[in-house]
Amino acid sequence: MKHYFKKSTSGLLLILFIGIVNFGFSQKKYSDKQVEKLKVEAAQIVQANYKRAQVMVDKVFSFSELGFQEIESSRYLTGLLKENGFEIENSISGIPTAWFARWSNGEGPVIALGSDVDCIPKASQYPGVAYHKPIVDGAPGHGEGHNSGIPLNITSALAVKQLMERENIKGTLVIWPGIAEELVAAKAWYVRDGLFDNIDMCIFTHVGDNLEVSWGPTKGTGLISVEYSFEGEAAHSAGSPWRGRSALDAAELMNIGWNYKREHLHPLKRSHSIFTDAGDQPNVVPSKASIWYYFRDITYEGIMEMYKEANNIAEGAALMTGTKVTSKVLGTAWPRHYNKVIAESMYSNIQKIGMPTWSEADQTLAKAVQKEVNSDKLEGLNTVLDPLGLPVEEPVSGGSDDIGDVSWKVPTVTLRFPSNIPGLQGHHWSNAIAMATPIAHKGVVAGAQAEAMTILDFLLKPVLLTKAWDYFNNEQSKETKYQPMITEADMPPSYLNQDKMEKYRPQLEQFYFDEDKYDTYLEQLGVSYPTLKE
Repeated sequence: MKHYFKKSTSGLLLILFIGIVNFGFSQKKYSDKQVEKLKVEAAQIVQANYKRAQVMVDKVFSFSELGFQEIESSRYLTGLLKENGFEIENSISGIPTAWFARWSNGEGPVIALGSDVDCIPKASQYPGVAYHKPIVDGAPGHGEGHNSGIPLNITSALAVKQLMERENIKGTLVIWPGIAEELVAAKAWYVRDGLFDNIDMCIFTHVGDNLEVSWGPTKGTGLISVEYSFEGEAAHSAGSPWRGRSALDAAELMNIGWNYKREHLHPLKRSHSIFTDAGDQPNVVPSKASIWYYFRDITYEGIMEMYKEANNIAEGAALMTGTKVTSKVLGTAWPRHYNKVIAESMYSNIQKIGMPTWSEADQTLAKAVQKEVNSDKLEGLNTVLDPLGLPVEEPVSGGSDDIGDVSWKVPTVTLRFPSNIPGLQGHHWSNAIAMATPIAHKGVVAGAQAEAMTILDFLLKPVLLTKAWDYFNNEQSKETKYQPMITEADMPPSYLNQDKMEKYRPQLEQFYFDEDKYDTYLEQLGVSYPTLKE
């Protein structure tokens, strides 16, 4: 069915186009009243499976795996999906921990549900404890809340699957993980390798502090992630330094040159760097050194302009030091653009679900954490829905997400769900505190209800998909055309974080959640909810 939607349409062609799509597969026609009844039932099924959602959220939280090393998380999640009739394709795009899970009930809309699974370095944290208390000191932890999104998608998909089987609703559900999102190093490869070629729409989910969705260009940036490696000649640093050519000098000179360039960058641009190899020991002139950059901008053209300028500075640093330089793209993310039709349909369902009911304990924890990190928000958890997010009128710089690449391949939205605490700094141990507590569990269930209802809308009302593709083709892509930042020769850097997980995994294993023995992860850890500073 996908090929119908990819064509550009207008005027009379659109009317004919709608007719073709509506009869492109054999689907029973449902009245609006019947659709709404099924949506209410889907939300009830999700609520009835609260316990399963809680266990999934707590289990993935306990694994605490960095990008490209999501071994236990992927094994656990695909195992659940396989038990529930999904076919699993593993190691996609050459990434060992990446997978796509499919379940089909015949020809109909193909709807993909995606979310991320990796965590943050040095963010280990006891959940439900309103101050810094690592589970394993120095270890990674879910300080972004990526332990919650795939459990949400599985919860909603299984509810919809139950109704599809009973009502013989045609269509296909695809669940996929954003591997190594913190490195923006998988989704562009998925797109390059054709994994979305036969997808009709995508709902992406990401933890937030409200139940919300937006359409159009969003605030934030795209980026390209590049590592520059210099190679020189080793020598004794004291005995014969004149015989050496320092690769570290070259990397430092590149950084100096780029830092001078910062004065002339537009305020909406961002860049950051770390040294990944700075030599071995002081008495040896470093023969190899590497520096890793993120170059961010609000447009593809701006990103590639920064990349070109950085390449020139790298070549200059190599010339100054008599060294050689090579570079490797480690990740990319296009600026995001979300679909109007999907967002408006989803927001209608969000309004029917509303915000979760927070307990006194939930609010006490949230306010204590806000106070602990000196947040400018001290009111605790949100209780009122945000409005539908509209296209940004004035571009705003900020973070990136490689869901941007998917959003330029198929109509896409990101559903944000209220499983975290407002006013925290992000990528921080404090963002892990709520992520295996009733706050996370309630937010996931609310998000799964809204997602399940939206899936049913697009399965049972084919005209919505037609309109979504019309927006994608004739508004979103009218002037901007997607161009990948990676080539066929670029390979995903799946070796990243291997050393860190080899160090911390044995220490973390003793804290993996045992759902057969304990009701919640809080119970297993002996946490009284909430635990506050004395």
